[in-house]
Amino acid sequence: MNKRISFLLSEWSESFKMAVAAIRANMLRSILTLLGIIVGVFSIIAVTTAMRVMQNNIEGQLNSLGSTTFEITKFPVFHAGGPGWWRKYWNRKNLTYDDVLRLRNEATIASSIGAMGDRDGRIASHGKQETNPNTDLQGVTPDIFSAENKPIGEGRAITQSDIDISALVCVIDPVLAKDVFPHSDPLGQKVKVDGIGYRVVGVIKNQGNLVGEGSPYMMIPITTFLARYGEQRSLDIYVQAPSQKLFTETEEQVEGMLRAIRDVPPGKPDDFEMISNAALIDQFNHITFYVRVGAIIVSAIALLAAGVGIMNIMLVGVTERTREIGVRKSIGATKRNILAQFLLEAIVLCEVGGIVGVLLGLVGGNLAALALHMKAAFPLDWAIIGLAVCSLVGVVFGVYPAFKAASVDPIESLRYE
Repeated sequence: MNKRISFLLSEWSESFKMAVAAIRANMLRSILTLLGIIVGVFSIIAVTTAMRVMQNNIEGQLNSLGSTTFEITKFPVFHAGGPGWWRKYWNRKNLTYDDVLRLRNEATIASSIGAMGDRDGRIASHGKQETNPNTDLQGVTPDIFSAENKPIGEGRAITQSDIDISALVCVIDPVLAKDVFPHSDPLGQKVKVDGIGYRVVGVIKNQGNLVGEGSPYMMIPITTFLARYGEQRSLDIYVQAPSQKLFTETEEQVEGMLRAIRDVPPGKPDDFEMISNAALIDQFNHITFYVRVGAIIVSAIALLAAGVGIMNIMLVGVTERTREIGVRKSIGATKRNILAQFLLEAIVLCEVGGIVGVLLGLVGGNLAALALHMKAAFPLDWAIIGLAVCSLVGVVFGVYPAFKAASVDPIESLRYE
């Protein structure tokens, strides 16, 4: 039995070496044949990698909320629609700080209800040090630190007393601390944004960024924020349920109370969005479903065309190598040997194209991740599927040429010129 296995391995190894040698002997033709395989695999891997990058980023943001936290916003995170789709949401009433206070007083199940408003594109400075115009200024309530899983590394968080007196204090993230305080302790010093100086009372704990540094941000009391940038701004509301078991019940109660607070008539849809882990991921998958289907269709067409091209090239190769086949058969090569050689040649050709397509797809799909400071992704499942499909294409479109080569009459083939 062991001798049989050893013999088969030796036989297939020799066939593999001969297949590789044949491909190398016709390098230009092989490269041109590979283009269809590369395009097909590249398109599906690039799209699935980009989708996986965005999905990982979304899940990472959701995980930062915690499994018992959901968010209420004026606008949806994702929306697919024609021109002017935003008008429906733009005409909604803003979520105000009064809404937050009323909801906090009336909701009996939620363990905490916080709010946040933001103004991005700010420049933060301290002395001669300043950031690019990419700092996010956030007005927050004390509940936001736990809701967004942002523990304090140094100093303290924003407190209710800061809210009550609209204090000019701030909590900054490690990126901002590094940018404007590269050689000093930020605590007690001032950061200036839009001409207003805020005393640093805390620095968010550095939880480690595997991809790179994101945009800097700083948090100030929400009353200070609203006084500075206007109260007629829509806020994001963060609600924490006491436990995962009470999560759904908390959502339902908050939704009903917020509808009452905002005078939404019975039977009318909500004029706000409730965002939770499952809802956001489902919405993302629904929107990107057709993108993935389109990529699969394009890939299937490219691979089909590539498969036909491989069959054509293999048939030409059989004709060109008729005398070689006859010589091999005359010195003892069996029909199985010839079949294995040509079949492996088709599979190797497809796999080389598949590997190149996977690598290019990973690079292309992760360019967006690098540009947006997102965590790179490697869709191993789709890479394996892509290579498996390449093998299938090699087998399906390589069987007939291999069978034709194996069926060559050695007497006739030796006479072939």
